[in-house]
Order: sequence, then C-alpha cells, then structure tokens
Amino acid sequence: MNGAVGSAPRRAFAASAPAAFALAALAVTALMLVGCARQAPYALRNISGLLPPLQFQLTDDNGTPVSEQSYRGDVVLLYFGYSNCPDVCPTTLATLAQALRGLGASASKVRVLFVSVDPQRDSAAVLKRYAAYFGPQVIGLRGPDSELIPLTHRYRVAYHRDPPDRDGNYAVEHSSAVFIFDQRGRVRLLADSGDGAAAISSDLRRLISAG
Repeated sequence: MNGAVGSAPRRAFAASAPAAFALAALAVTALMLVGCARQAPYALRNISGLLPPLQFQLTDDNGTPVSEQSYRGDVVLLYFGYSNCPDVCPTTLATLAQALRGLGASASKVRVLFVSVDPQRDSAAVLKRYAAYFGPQVIGLRGPDSELIPLTHRYRVAYHRDPPDRDGNYAVEHSSAVFIFDQRGRVRLLADSGDGAAAISSDLRRLISAG
C-alpha cells in the first residue's frame, strides 16, 4: 500500500514533465516573436549610426540663435531647401505636414527644421512666412555660408547656387533628402520625395513611442 502511494507522485511527475517542457518552449518562442516584432523594419530607410548626431549653430526664423540643444527631446526632421524652390521643397514640406497631421496630438513632439541653402534671399521674415504655410512644427533656419557649408558636409548634402543674371535672379540646386533624428539627437531614418505621408507618420510614431 505504501509503495503504491509512494509511486503515484513519481508517475504524475513523469506524465507532466513533457507538458512543462512544451509550455517552456512555447514561452521562449513567444518571447522570440515579441522580440522580432519589436525589430520590424521601418517603412523608411534605416540609417542609424551611419551619420553623425544632430549638431549645428544657426538662427531661427525669429532671429534667435539656436543649436541642436534647442530641440533636444523632440524628434527632428532636418531638410535643406529654399523658399523660392518651385516644386521639390513645397511638395516635400506638404508631405511632411500631412504626416504630422496623421500623428494627432503627438505632432507636438516633432520639429521640422527647414535649413535654407539660399540665405541671401531667405531672411528670417521670409522663412517665417514660408514655414507658417506648412504648420507650427516647421521652423525655418538660416546662417551664413561659413555655418551652412560645414553643416551640409556633415550630412553629405549637396547644393549649388548659380551666378546671378543681370536682374539678380539665380537658380539653386540642392539635395532633397529628409534626415530624421530621435529625441536624443541620433540619426535614425532617411526619407525622400518618393516616400508617402502614411509611411513617414508611421515611423515617426514609432520613434516617439521609443522615447
């Protein structure tokens, strides 16, 4: 009798061990799946670590000197262009504005820094009016070539201003990439004119959530 009673727990343990191992395996698999979900690719191009952190010294469209520290804690979109740009700049900024509207209240945690590559014509007042067309998160920045050239080199941005004609008019060419930095100033993503507002909005939401 005692032997029978004593053997019952051993049989119960032997029967439950495979189930316990199976549950453990399922738990590990679930954790792996959660980890994979967290590492899902961004819709935009992931350039984390491929460029230096956000760093600059410029003047904003209120005429106030600013640096990267002025926007620390925000997700920052850095875009180079000029207010007289006939197509690429307004189209890109309109797309970014649409992406920000898709964020709802979270848009307050994002800043679009529009750096002019034509500071001769883009005064602070001109930039302020231009940026206002696209929403309160868009801020115009400007500076002399002595500040602009090192900044464009830092992020491998190309631009060129043609010599003025007899009326003082000239054309400007520039790269169209949008560099996206997280709240700590680290470069994370790259967007271009082919990316839609929905993709940009989705990735911005992920960066905001990541903190």
